Amino acid sequence: ATFLNFFFFLLFTDDAKHLVPNKMRDFFCTINLDQEEVFRTQVVEKSLSPYFGEEFYFEIPRTFQWLSFYIYDKSVLQKDLRIGKVSIKKEDLCNYTGKENWFMLQPVDSNSEVQGKVHLELKLNELITDNGSVCQQLVVHIKECHGLPLINGQNCDPYATVSLVGPSRNDQKKTKVKKKTSNPQFNETFYFEVTFCVLFCLNLIFYNCPVAYRYLLQPRENGNKSSKTDDLGSLRLNICYTEDCVLPSEYYASLRNLLLKSSDVQPISASAAYILSEVCRDKYDAVLPLVRLLLHHHKLVPFVAAVAELDLKDTQEANTIFRGNSLATRCVDEMMKIVGKHYLKVTLKPVIDEICESPKPCEIDPIKLREGDNVEINMENLRYYVDKVFREIVRSSISCPTLMCDVFYSLRHLAAKRFPNDPHVQYSAVSSFVFLRFFAVAVVSPHTFHLRPHHPDAQTSRTLTLISKAIQTLGSWGSLTKSKLVREMYKRAQGRTRIGKKNFKKRWFCLTTREFTYHKQQEPIFTIPIKNILAVEKLDESSFNKKNMFQVLHGEKPLYIQANNCVEASEWIEALCRVTRCNQRRLSFYHPSAFLNGNWLCCKATMENTEGCARCTADVPADTQIEIDGDRETERIYSLFTVNRSKLQKLEEACGSIAVYQGPRKEPDDYSNFTIEDSVATFHTLQQIIDTVEKLNESHEKYQKKRSSSYIYCLYFTCHTR
Repeated sequence: ATFLNFFFFLLFTDDAKHLVPNKMRDFFCTINLDQEEVFRTQVVEKSLSPYFGEEFYFEIPRTFQWLSFYIYDKSVLQKDLRIGKVSIKKEDLCNYTGKENWFMLQPVDSNSEVQGKVHLELKLNELITDNGSVCQQLVVHIKECHGLPLINGQNCDPYATVSLVGPSRNDQKKTKVKKKTSNPQFNETFYFEVTFCVLFCLNLIFYNCPVAYRYLLQPRENGNKSSKTDDLGSLRLNICYTEDCVLPSEYYASLRNLLLKSSDVQPISASAAYILSEVCRDKYDAVLPLVRLLLHHHKLVPFVAAVAELDLKDTQEANTIFRGNSLATRCVDEMMKIVGKHYLKVTLKPVIDEICESPKPCEIDPIKLREGDNVEINMENLRYYVDKVFREIVRSSISCPTLMCDVFYSLRHLAAKRFPNDPHVQYSAVSSFVFLRFFAVAVVSPHTFHLRPHHPDAQTSRTLTLISKAIQTLGSWGSLTKSKLVREMYKRAQGRTRIGKKNFKKRWFCLTTREFTYHKQQEPIFTIPIKNILAVEKLDESSFNKKNMFQVLHGEKPLYIQANNCVEASEWIEALCRVTRCNQRRLSFYHPSAFLNGNWLCCKATMENTEGCARCTADVPADTQIEIDGDRETERIYSLFTVNRSKLQKLEEACGSIAVYQGPRKEPDDYSNFTIEDSVATFHTLQQIIDTVEKLNESHEKYQKKRSSSYIYCLYFTCHTR
């Protein structure tokens, strides 16, 4: 049977206008999935109409109901003030995709933050009283709630009330409070005697028959007048939303094989992968799924080498090698972002943290110097920072991911072949990527590469810009140094002593290439040698009713850790998996839930040392530990070919014209920007692409017809919680 997965991509640039009239303030904007923050813009100072102008692209790693944008007034001494918000239902995102829209800011209060579902079972009974009369009884079984909002980033203490309102009475009953959870299990039943008028409304639905539904929670109608939203201003957003219907793997076999053999096609410009980049208006749209697909099937290195060789044919001077935004350079850029994330963090994060947390003045432009600044001291500070950043990069070469090394080896070889009389070109070919497109970009925008949680302030941004410019012209290689990843998270006490409590405590976690530790102060409380780590996996939130949890399995009991958000949890799992890639005793199976009250919650086994019941998701070498769904990426490429069908046909016509007439091209404006080296080979590939896309179109149409004939209708009503 076919299956359906949804994947969402969001890209936005935004600005706001007329925020909080008559008062200049410092504003920033956050993106939230429901109420979990996943991105924050830089602060725009002293403005009523701030322009943020930032782009954020991400794959949503979990289900959600609302995509929200919050506008904040930045405060130095007090808590940042939420000015207003824009919230868009997941189902409505498709209505706004691909175009700019102005949204009125809505007020933010506890009533407006309601989210989640409640699972209820309702039943109407007939009872015979002691005097022989018949009465009606409404039975309300509150089973559970799911997806309740977080309060200040933490789980709340929820309870539910059930009210039966009539003309002459108001009966209300309350459940027990469930501590620290957003998915409370109530399992409580309440009984109400009902009058004839209530019975008339209810017996049509569930008279003598219990019914259970999951109802969306709604805000309480408390009689308050709605706030005037005109006073809050408005926010301009450009949202790019994509929803892919992924069919079973066998449907993509033809298109997948056509793409994977691209590196073997001569010339490379006649390959399906290259044609994809030619017909897409923005090469980035094609590069992202293409690189991921080739990476997943271990075909990226030969493809990059082939398109890089094509690039070099048009490169006349060695000092301009790989400086443009060609298919080759963009593929390498995307490859470095995917496989080099952890390498970037262990190399740069410690020194970036030092610069941001203990900044020294580094301004050397006489025009921008502030009163009292000493240019000589600033020069020395800048020299210190540049030297430290450069030294960390030099020492990191041995920890560079294998795939990056393989790509750079190919580029060095091709550059030396193209410019045999230039002994330095093989190094500049690599440094143009490593320094200009990787480390220098990460230094100037550390938040983009998750080296810092938020944008640095204006002065620190200026310092980072100066450092970035300085290292762009440098390139070298050296030995490995100890680098570390540090973050504050929550961990569950492991109960190593008899009186030790197994609760959650906030600790500083530190990861180096040698050990994983957590600290209360400077000295580590607990240390796990990297060589002793057996697996790192996500933990079901049902174990402790906490989100964003993962587990580190080692020689002792599992270490359970709660990250601050879903993105951070994924980053830690990836980082830990990478540094443990060479461990010999890695596990193949693990328990996705915790061992509590004498049994594993996942499989109910009663022995704590029982082998895991689920296969590890990261039991392969770290260089291939990238979660890529090859079918999803192929579906994305199919969608791009479908959208650009007219360009495929024009390119096909151009190839046919060249092959048949061998004369001047007709209608050059329609295809003058296409690369056609071999019209016959390109024409043949285009026919294969069009034929494959048409067959996939038929498969999607059959699925959509099947889907449209199987709607499920549900009844919703409001359930109130506090």
